[in-house]
Amino acid sequence: MTIDVKDLGRSPGSMRTLEEEVPAPSDLGVPLIGVKEGSLVELELRLESVHEGILVSGTADVLIEGQCGRCLDPLAYDQRVSVQELFLYPGHGSEPEEDDEEQRRVEHDEIDLEPVLRDAVVTSLPFQPVCREDCQGLCSECGIRLEDEPGHHHEVLDPRWAALAQMQGQTGKTD
Repeated sequence: MTIDVKDLGRSPGSMRTLEEEVPAPSDLGVPLIGVKEGSLVELELRLESVHEGILVSGTADVLIEGQCGRCLDPLAYDQRVSVQELFLYPGHGSEPEEDDEEQRRVEHDEIDLEPVLRDAVVTSLPFQPVCREDCQGLCSECGIRLEDEPGHHHEVLDPRWAALAQMQGQTGKTD
């Protein structure tokens, strides 16, 4: 997802807009939820030349797909994420410092939007995706959907009483 910025040069104040649909790269999500590889990402970006480099700002519209973390039902919804990043010109400033490694750079008059898009989308995803806030999920004993059987429960015998229950079965019941 590289963009040619040669036309912006090193002329602070130069600006252009970019409205484009691009295929989503791989790994644009987390295990339960994310953007399917190859699905369309609608970019509406503004590229501005500033003294230090190229400032990219705007939005990306993506289709989020995944599973509910409680009941494993499929999820799908549109999401708009904000994008803002400064790509530094090569040789701008002094020698690179340790914290400069995270800085994006203009390389060969191009900028790579993939890491910026990945940061914006992945950080906007829910930590624990749910289909509804009141989703009851699955039974921890048998895996049945609790929505389908509201009164579902299992008789759980305290293991400390198991020996007593066995003794009761051996003596038999006398009425």
